[in-house]
Amino acid sequence: MVHQAEPQAGESVPAGTAAADAGVTGQSEAGSARQRRKGIRSLKPRFSVPRVRKRSKPGAVAGIELSELARMPAAHEPVTVTCIDYGPQQARVVEVADLASFLAEHRPEWASVRWINVDGIGDLSVIRGFAEKYHLHPLAIEDVLNFTHRPKVEAYAENGGFQARLFIVARMLELTGGHLRSEQISIFLGHRTVLTFQESAGDVWDGIRQRIQTAGSRLRANDASFLVHSLLDAIVDACFPILEFYGDRLEDVEAAVLANPTPAVIQDIHALKRELLLLRRAVWPMREVISLLQREQHPCMSDATRTYMRDVYDHTVQIIDIVETYREMATGLTETYMSAMSQRLNEVMKVLTIIGTIFIPLTFFAGVYGMNFKHFPEIEWVWGYGFFWAVCIITAVTMVLWFRRRQWL
Repeated sequence: MVHQAEPQAGESVPAGTAAADAGVTGQSEAGSARQRRKGIRSLKPRFSVPRVRKRSKPGAVAGIELSELARMPAAHEPVTVTCIDYGPQQARVVEVADLASFLAEHRPEWASVRWINVDGIGDLSVIRGFAEKYHLHPLAIEDVLNFTHRPKVEAYAENGGFQARLFIVARMLELTGGHLRSEQISIFLGHRTVLTFQESAGDVWDGIRQRIQTAGSRLRANDASFLVHSLLDAIVDACFPILEFYGDRLEDVEAAVLANPTPAVIQDIHALKRELLLLRRAVWPMREVISLLQREQHPCMSDATRTYMRDVYDHTVQIIDIVETYREMATGLTETYMSAMSQRLNEVMKVLTIIGTIFIPLTFFAGVYGMNFKHFPEIEWVWGYGFFWAVCIITAVTMVLWFRRRQWL
């Protein structure tokens, strides 16, 4: 089912008559509670807890039919459609301007594979056009419009008006402004056609486009399933530079924890842990996806492509191992920070305790010589005041030297 925005904080919920009679105080308390929640939310950094929001009610029919897709309100956001036809001899790249004319045409005879990439899915008429042209399953259409899916693979056999296809959901990761961004990628694999739907423009497939343009490349000599392997391989391999970035950040944060553990450092640690958790949520299910593609005996997946999927699986396992290592390091940095703060507090308390200990005998001397007695030793002595200070200084210096000898300072 398609996402919809959650109710805003200021929206009210209809209530019964009895609740309305006694609800003035409750509404004011609820309003103040909302204000407190807003203040708390304003303190949260960058990320939000993933939630699944659906427009349909519980028990509704699964999937989105073409008739339902036509009735849905469209945002009419800009959508870019690119078509790449290629074969062993040549390749052609076309940016589609007139979608209706493009859908009415067929793949040229010389092209062994057609790759259609859609950047942006705000215009539902584009989704409906491709769903009609390529007979996409209603369940797959629903998943394309739902951005909260974990990576998965669905096999659809040829059944009635639906063609045999493999539907793959992957998460493409990229660094934007030094922070991690996750985007859902929906891939349809047919016998000779590949459809990819992205949430927004920009991807990690420029190298694949260059390989398609290169004559004699292995990509142009293979079928559509090999193109899907290349797309997934690029998505997985794009995680390695991201891991290098987080490895450098972990080293910097570790140095800051050991040198100067401030409250800003613990905020950096928590931000790292949240981003690594997002990275884990995107990469961990990919291992299952690649494993299923290795074993899937689907007519759209060739034996040669299943062999190459082993390499993608190895890369995925390697990335998962590194992510788990980084998460353990981030957890260890939290413990190191708490230990450093405890050590700093102990040092401060030790210094204050020693200072207080030094002043204990001095306070005793000052108390004794501050008593108001007429007959008091040295009270009439000319050098009594200097003698008092000499005794105090000698006592303090002796205690400091003794503390240093015991290695308490």
